[in-house]
Amino acid sequence: MSVLSLNDRALAAADELVQQAGDFGVEPKLVGSTRVIDAGVKTLGTIDAGVMLARVCQADLATVKVVPVQVGDVQLPGIAVNARFPVAACMASQYAGWQIKGEKFFAMGSGPMRAAYGKEKLYDDIGFRERPTCAVGVLESAKLPTVEVVQDIALKCNVPPRMVTLLVAPTASLAGGVQVVARSVETALHKLHELGFDLKRVVAGYGTAPLPPVAADDIAAIGRTNDAVLYGGRVTLVVTGDDESITDVGQRLPSSASPDYGEPFAKVFERHGGDFYKIDPMLFSPATVVIQNMETGRAQVFGKVDNEVLRASFFG
Repeated sequence: MSVLSLNDRALAAADELVQQAGDFGVEPKLVGSTRVIDAGVKTLGTIDAGVMLARVCQADLATVKVVPVQVGDVQLPGIAVNARFPVAACMASQYAGWQIKGEKFFAMGSGPMRAAYGKEKLYDDIGFRERPTCAVGVLESAKLPTVEVVQDIALKCNVPPRMVTLLVAPTASLAGGVQVVARSVETALHKLHELGFDLKRVVAGYGTAPLPPVAADDIAAIGRTNDAVLYGGRVTLVVTGDDESITDVGQRLPSSASPDYGEPFAKVFERHGGDFYKIDPMLFSPATVVIQNMETGRAQVFGKVDNEVLRASFFG
């Protein structure tokens, strides 16, 4: 991997987005002295802008492309992710592990600024904490952050506010939907970590998931984008080590292993009284995962795609 920090790599991708802001349908602006790139709050954004958000989220350590994906007899655009350094790209950077709060403001924060903050317990296991000269992150929010919010992020990342770059898009937007659906590999790795699998064994990750229609509001969009991964996500992981441990963890890895599996996420959310934290956390995983052992040559398949649930979620 490059000697550049995760945040430096993400900054280069963010700069590329700003240089073509008009083409991508985004608008950079200053909030205090912090650069904030609006990719769907007060702008329309684009699917291509969402691809750029996903690249930034993963510190540009993954190739992100729009590809055709079948949902039954319907062809939709899908998002394909090829993570060159999966743990650094998906866990140290992309995972939305930072809840960012302010007065009348809330966002899920992802991207390499998390490694600069480094307060999540996850970093005790995977490493990758860093002290960069800049901090770059993506905020999943329907509002732009305030001066107080960006100053707090800068303080926690130990950089000046002028060295912070934030990209913002709601889930119910073209760009926001893409950056969420681009988490197919990340959800597989996070589930593996929760199941106690040594992520150092994972050497490559590839995943696809269908891009659902943009929903009318963020709650509906969260349902559709979750369904895209839970019922339509297809991930391939290349790993090392023994086959027996792969068989054991693989049976528990796909979303179908959860008792909450089987109906659109919006209905699961409603059944649990609108409390996200009452949902079985083991639900959050791709529909199907192929694990290839590069040492033994054995490939194992776990889980299944459910086109009926996808159609009910996307077109019901």
